[in-house]
Amino acid sequence: MEKLYPDAAAALDDVLEDGMIIASGGFGLCGIPERLLDAIRDSGVGDLTFCSNNAGIDNEGIGKLLRTRQVKKMISSYVGENKEFERQFLAGELEVEFCPQGTLAERMRAGGAGIPGFYTRTGVGTAVAEGKEVKEFDGEEYILERGIFADLAVIKAWKADETGNLVFRKTARNFNLPAATCGKVCVVEVEELVPAGSLDPDCVHLPGVYVQRMIVGAPYDKKIEFRTVREREPA
Repeated sequence: MEKLYPDAAAALDDVLEDGMIIASGGFGLCGIPERLLDAIRDSGVGDLTFCSNNAGIDNEGIGKLLRTRQVKKMISSYVGENKEFERQFLAGELEVEFCPQGTLAERMRAGGAGIPGFYTRTGVGTAVAEGKEVKEFDGEEYILERGIFADLAVIKAWKADETGNLVFRKTARNFNLPAATCGKVCVVEVEELVPAGSLDPDCVHLPGVYVQRMIVGAPYDKKIEFRTVREREPA
């Protein structure tokens, strides 16, 4: 099965439709599938639900799709750097399901493993627990969280071989791995493609069985989400 496509638009052709649930990898601007997100924006699909640790920043990452009003709902953990997200949420234009970061990762992992739900103590007694089933185990209360089953997963990896085995670079592994497993179709952009058999099997982070389509997205600009510098002291 040929998995490599010439560009992001071709890789997403016949996959995208209005109303999809999309699991997106990345953390801030680290390891985000920016070529694929641009292609989703350019396709014009709408009413999307994004499951992602955050919504990028203004005009970067998922923030680009918020600007074009293509996202109707976010399932996220941290959204503090995106002013357009804040504006839409406060205006009632964007539905938001806040989810603790570890719970979100486990919800994606559970979906990838075919697990419909699990109990966790995280969020008990807070707004996170509102409307959710509460069950007691050994004298402690737990809330029921549902696994995430996405229509599409878009992720970014450092290296891939021709069969789709992936290696993530350092902290860019973040949400990319669990997001990849919970989508019916997984499309990945990589920085480097290597021949099949050239990756050390012990260094493969995600087996190619999870990957249906790939593109080479390099070269990339190394973007910084938020930078603080020390003022230069007078000589």
